[in-house]
Amino acid sequence: MLPSFRSFFPSLRLLGLIFIAVIILVSCGPSSNKPAVQTSPYDRAKEAFKNGQLDKALELTDKLSTVKPPADSTERAQVLRAVIYTGELKSAKELAETYAKGVEKSKNPRFQTEYRRLHHDCLAIAARAALNVAETAHQLIPEGEIAKELTLEASIPTTEGPVKVKELAVVEQGGWLEPDQQESAAADSLRKGVDDALADVISGDLAQARQALANGSDKLPGVSFAIFLAKELADGAIVFDRHHGRDPQKLIAMCDEGEQSLKAALALLKDAPDKDREKEVKKLQDKFKTIRKDS
Repeated sequence: MLPSFRSFFPSLRLLGLIFIAVIILVSCGPSSNKPAVQTSPYDRAKEAFKNGQLDKALELTDKLSTVKPPADSTERAQVLRAVIYTGELKSAKELAETYAKGVEKSKNPRFQTEYRRLHHDCLAIAARAALNVAETAHQLIPEGEIAKELTLEASIPTTEGPVKVKELAVVEQGGWLEPDQQESAAADSLRKGVDDALADVISGDLAQARQALANGSDKLPGVSFAIFLAKELADGAIVFDRHHGRDPQKLIAMCDEGEQSLKAALALLKDAPDKDREKEVKKLQDKFKTIRKDS
């Protein structure tokens, strides 16, 4: 005998209730999905640096570099920021000097006007980068003292810069760069500047820097790093001399910070003498004296 419609509908309702109950039980049961792993700001900054996202790396380490009391990665953040700002300084100075040559070499008034503007803009970027190097040096070397050893925890950027920026050779001869070529030259120059900064801070050679950072970090002697900072501060001070930015107060501030770096180097050399390092310090001391006279 076939079931009646009256018996069929209650059965259907019962089946629906069971189905809803099963869904509720499954949704309320333990989830097999693991929570997302939280990465630290410094880890994200390292990844950004590796990918060539320098602004993002600086943004992620901004608060970390000044937090009080210092966090575990504060000093590493300051070291990384020093490298980035040094790369920016090297790049902007190279571009500013090249566009100044372009103004001199070109016979085309339109070229001269554009290159003069670019020279001014790049000089402003160099000035800002120089002051940022000084600020970071002040964080790393309070009262003329630096740690005996620091850590550069970073990888060589995936996209490295060229040995020479080919577009800039055109400018030096008075030739013209289209806007897209100017942008390409700026990007390549910045990559090159960061590569040069990494080479300088580690060994003076990019190949050795690659090897040293193959595992993502390298230990830096405090003496070497203090001398590295002093060299960059001397280069940054020149941006403010009477031939460039014409800002004697900032020039003096840069020299003061550079001499503090040398003071820190000498304090460490007192405990572990090194004639070659001492000669470097003496040469830089003389350089700062010369720069001060050009304020």
